[in-house]
Amino acid sequence: MGGWAIAVHGGAGVDPNLPMERQEEAKKLLTRCLNLGISALRTGASAVDVVELVVRELETDPLFNSGRGSALTERATVEMEASIMDGHGRRCGAVSGLTKVKNPVSLARLVMEKSPHSYLAFSGAEDFAKQQGVEMVENDYFITEENVAMLKLAKETNSILFDYRIPCSAEAEFPIKMNGLPISVYAPETVGCVAVDSNGRCAAATSTGGLMNKMSGRIGDSPLIGAGTYACDVCGVSCTGEGEAIIRGTLARDVAALMEYKGLSLEGAVDFVIKNRLDGGGKAGLIAVSNQGEVACGFNSVGMFRGSASASQGGFMEVGIWE
Repeated sequence: MGGWAIAVHGGAGVDPNLPMERQEEAKKLLTRCLNLGISALRTGASAVDVVELVVRELETDPLFNSGRGSALTERATVEMEASIMDGHGRRCGAVSGLTKVKNPVSLARLVMEKSPHSYLAFSGAEDFAKQQGVEMVENDYFITEENVAMLKLAKETNSILFDYRIPCSAEAEFPIKMNGLPISVYAPETVGCVAVDSNGRCAAATSTGGLMNKMSGRIGDSPLIGAGTYACDVCGVSCTGEGEAIIRGTLARDVAALMEYKGLSLEGAVDFVIKNRLDGGGKAGLIAVSNQGEVACGFNSVGMFRGSASASQGGFMEVGIWE
């Protein structure tokens, strides 16, 4: 075994003109979350405890699109979703359509540990949250002024904001527009964390508010086990990006399958999936750890908010946005 490792992401698809202060703000949050996870891993916390802890922190900060700061539906409400998976025994829990649960990832864990099911959604999930005594807040808590303004722009052009569909060629026109909207209305999306603990056990968790101006009831890849989130004995994976493409490509499970059935390394499996499983020009990224203490990330979008650290090979820690 190679010791503990951890990776965290705050979404794939980044405005190339993102102001430096916003970049620094994002890096600061990722660094804080990484340090939180590292401290827990060093004191012997389990991988599943660590991924929940880190994603809770990301859900509580409005910077990225999960929990507080979630993207708004066409009805100007928040519908959040999350999932968590413990690679040891392949146990999992997922939730969708949450409007009042302060930390969706923790409810996903309760579904895994305290219910006979793997996935609960909408009113059933919130009823279960009340039964479990989970902290609930009004929908307004999750809504930021910035996202209200973004929804207005999205409605004016009758579009859904795919913030990762940003051209990165030299010929790209500036200011870049997507779906007819100037990129200044861009917002980061989906958060996730993967970890392997000192016992070689892997876990993954992902949480999101989904897409700006999405149809009410839309479910993305984040809560879908095998698509946006997966963990098993060999690795843990969390994805971000265009949910519909990630679902079609079963991205997270394919990383594990390539390692299990083809004997690929973690990095080899991540590279293969990003290059070969995103059909139709889908844009996405993912973070992954292996039971050997390796860490890898890959994306085909302009950038991905990410950070990683590992105890192996003398230890390292890095936070980045671009290639």
